[in-house]
Amino acid sequence: MSTAPTTTTDESPDSPDSPKPAAPARPSAAATLRPLVLRLHFYAGLLVAPFLLVAALTGFLYAGSFQAEKILYADEMTVSAGDTKLPISEQVAAAREAHPQGTVAAVRPSPEDDATTRVMLSGVPGVGEGHTLAVFVDPYTAKVEGALEQYGSTGALPLRTWISEFHRNLHLGENGRLYSELAASWLWVIAGGGLVLWFARRRTQRKIRGTSGRRRTLGLHGTVGVWAAGGFLFLSATGLTWSTYAGANIDVLRTSLGQSTPSVSAAGGEHTGHDAAAGAGSATEHGVGLDKVLAAGRAEGLGDPVEIVPPADESSAYVVRQVQRSWPTKQDAVAVDPSSGEVLDTLRFADHPVLAKLTRWGIDAHTGVLFGIVNQLLLMALALSLVLLILWGYRMWWQRGRASAFGRPIPRGAWQQVPPLLLVALMAVVAVVGYFVPLLGIPLAAFIAVDVILGEIDHRRGNRTYGERAGAK
Repeated sequence: MSTAPTTTTDESPDSPDSPKPAAPARPSAAATLRPLVLRLHFYAGLLVAPFLLVAALTGFLYAGSFQAEKILYADEMTVSAGDTKLPISEQVAAAREAHPQGTVAAVRPSPEDDATTRVMLSGVPGVGEGHTLAVFVDPYTAKVEGALEQYGSTGALPLRTWISEFHRNLHLGENGRLYSELAASWLWVIAGGGLVLWFARRRTQRKIRGTSGRRRTLGLHGTVGVWAAGGFLFLSATGLTWSTYAGANIDVLRTSLGQSTPSVSAAGGEHTGHDAAAGAGSATEHGVGLDKVLAAGRAEGLGDPVEIVPPADESSAYVVRQVQRSWPTKQDAVAVDPSSGEVLDTLRFADHPVLAKLTRWGIDAHTGVLFGIVNQLLLMALALSLVLLILWGYRMWWQRGRASAFGRPIPRGAWQQVPPLLLVALMAVVAVVGYFVPLLGIPLAAFIAVDVILGEIDHRRGNRTYGERAGAK
C-alpha cells in the first residue's frame, strides 16, 4: 500500500514561511519595580519597626498629655474668676517675692478669666538647663498658687515635658534624638511602599471578609495602612523639620530660598532671621515697666494669649508676642522701647514667608496644638494604627514561614529585573534624598551593599538569583 507523499504547507512548522512563536511580552516598568518595592518594604519594616513602635507609643502618650496636664495641674493653672485683674507688674512682684532667685525670662498674663498668670524664671537652682520655673499667680489677688518647672514654647509642665523628651530622645540627650530621626526618615518610605504594593494588587485580593490566615492579616494590614498612610507621610515630613541632621539641611534650604522664619528685632531694626533671640529678661522692671509695655502691645492689636520678654540688656527692647498656636494662629510680635514705651518694630504672622507658615502649622499639628483636642485624638488614632500595623507586619512575617522555616525572607536580586536606565534614575533619586536625609541614606546604602555582597556570594556558590527563581515558578 502506497502512501501519499508528504507535502509542506504554510502552516507546517517546517515551512520557512510559517509564523515564529511570539516572543514573551516584556514586563512593564511597574511590574519590574514591584519586587524591589516589596523587598524594601519588607526589610525596612522589619528592621525599623522597633524604632517606629517606640515612637508610636510615646507619641500616643504625648498626645494624651495635654488633657492630663489640665487635670493634674488644675490647682496651679486655674482660679476662680474675679471682677478686675491686677496690673501685671503687681503680679510679677508677688511672684518675685515668693521666688527671689533667678531672673524673669518672660511673663504670660492670664489669657482667660479663670487662668493664672505665669511668670517664668531662668537661672533658678535645681531647674534643668533650658527649662524655666513657672510661677503661677492669681491675677485677681496676686496670690501665688504654686510653681512648676516648664519647658518649650507651648509651656509644657513636668508631665508633658517628661513624655515629650521620652518621645524625642528617650531621655538619652542629643544622641537619643537619632532614634526618632531614624523613625521619621523611614516612615514615609515604608508608608509609600505599602501604598504602591496595595494598589498594585488586584481588587479581589484586597478583601478581608471570608479570608483567613496570612491573607486575612495582609488584608487588615493593607486596609488600615491605606487609610492611615496620609497621616504617616505628614508625621514623617513634619518630624524631620526639627530633627538633628535632616532638620539642619531643611533649615539651610529654607534660608537659601528666603523662607526662614523671621523674628521681631529687640534692637528696633529690621526683622531678624530665623531663631534670632528676641531677648532674655535680666530685670523685672526696666524703663516704662511691664504695664505700659503690655498696653503698647495691646494697642497694636496683640490679643491674648501673649508673652512679655524683658530686655536682655540696657540697649535692648521689650518684646511682646502672641503665643497662640491653635487655629487661628496668633503669632504677631512687637518690640517696645523701654525708655518711651513706643513700638520700635512690628512683625505680623501674615507677613511670614509661605514655607515659614507651613512649617509653623505643620509642627503645631504634629505636636497636637493646632486644632486642640480634635488634633490630639487624631494623633492618638494614628499612633494606635501604627502599632497595629507593626504587629500585623510581624505576624505576616511569622506566617510567611514554611514548615520549620521562620519568617521566610523576600528573595534578593529584585533590582536585577529593573531596566538599567530606570535603575540609574532611581539610584540618583536615592542619592539626593539620602544626602538631605542621612539617616535614610546611610542605612539604605549599607543595606544595598550587604545585599549585593550576599547576592554575589550566593551566585558564586551556585545559588539561583531572584530572576532565576521567579522564572522557574
